[in-house]
Amino acid sequence: MYDPVQLRTFLTVAQTLSFTQAAGRLGVRQSTVSQHVRRLEEATGRPLFLRDTHRVELTEDGEALLGFARTILEAHERAAAWFTGTRLRGRLRFGASEDFVLTRLPEILEGFRHEHPEVDLELSVELSGTLHERLDAGRLDLVLAKRRGPGDERGRLVWRDRMVWIGAEGLRVDPDRAVPLIVFPPPGITRARALEVLEREGRAWRIACTSGSLSGLVAAARAGLGVMAHTRGLIPPGLVRVQGLPELGPVEFALLRGERSSQAAEALAAAILAGADRLTRPA
Repeated sequence: MYDPVQLRTFLTVAQTLSFTQAAGRLGVRQSTVSQHVRRLEEATGRPLFLRDTHRVELTEDGEALLGFARTILEAHERAAAWFTGTRLRGRLRFGASEDFVLTRLPEILEGFRHEHPEVDLELSVELSGTLHERLDAGRLDLVLAKRRGPGDERGRLVWRDRMVWIGAEGLRVDPDRAVPLIVFPPPGITRARALEVLEREGRAWRIACTSGSLSGLVAAARAGLGVMAHTRGLIPPGLVRVQGLPELGPVEFALLRGERSSQAAEALAAAILAGADRLTRPA
């Protein structure tokens, strides 16, 4: 009933919220993306996206189809691997941004390990800036991290969102006092964005807490020590958006390959792209 090619296109649009970006990732024309979505909507008998010239959003039925689509595609890929006798081997050095510590990324990695038990997977969890540096130095084979900023189009787009300010519930930022910041150390991309935005708006700031781990930053924020810049779709439990501060702008997460290409890296990249909606769900 549901064509795997159309389902893969649907998932890509749902992850990027852009028909244009989905076409770029899939390597097809935008008209082909629209055609796939239209045929899938005809098959389900339901609209899957609300779209106009400015935005694309999933409908309630589109949200429901996300899980079904991922399950169907995973089953399809397992069957294909079984009957083609694909056996990947070797060592794969994978780096993931701290942003995904509290998400369901481990489920994707567990599925990959189940499908490819002979791949020796080495996982590094670091700041996005550090991951970029390690990838450029040839110390990682595949990285899932924030893009460095506007104009950075390296890698395959996995997910686009916006950055927001978050803090403990009830926290208020006094407009006449320096903004208390909870930040990663350099070369954190989120840290750089927060400081850049405040400097541009002429807002005074001070560092209230620095930690190299997301759990440390979240603990400080829950204690009410200050505010932190964070991806809107990944707000940890116990923290809420804080108003009254300058807009932080968009953020993009991408998969970047190292110079040493391998089938294992490509297989893991495909698994992450297929399950990217899990990255916005808490573990």
